[in-house]
Amino acid sequence: MVVDEETRALVAPLQKLLDWARGHSMWPLTFGTACCAIEMMTVGSARYDTDRFGIFFRNSPRQADCMIVAGTINLKMAPRLKLLYDQMAAPKYVIAMGSCAVAGGPFAAGYNVVNGVDAIVPVDIYLTGCPPRPEALIHALLTLMERNAAGEPSAAELHAAEVRRAAQEATW
Repeated sequence: MVVDEETRALVAPLQKLLDWARGHSMWPLTFGTACCAIEMMTVGSARYDTDRFGIFFRNSPRQADCMIVAGTINLKMAPRLKLLYDQMAAPKYVIAMGSCAVAGGPFAAGYNVVNGVDAIVPVDIYLTGCPPRPEALIHALLTLMERNAAGEPSAAELHAAEVRRAAQEATW
């Protein structure tokens, strides 16, 4: 970024400006299905005050840029999770919160449990624990914001590039 001497205006490429804005604001979609959702709700309380970091929880996928999957995902819930993810605007990010979302947790042997949300959507940050502390979720959100400010691609962008590359190789 450069300051124009004549107008004293900040001049920068548009992508850098967008990366800066994304790096200082995060609007997570709340998707809590089990006990980890209680910890996620605690993060939004006055005690932790995530508003000061630019983190505002949304209940609409069209307004959110980050999905926090907190808890066990069963096979019946998987299509709804994918639908909400698809309704989010790009770039979109996913945090798998808790052992159940990361790898199925203590219910992994169940016939109806998805063993890791990464089987449904690409995950940017894995947050382990049963349940993880609110401070850990805040750290994960801040880490994701730092990645955004640095201009790093999301897991969804990397996944899309991999699919395009595989499709090109298949046509050869």
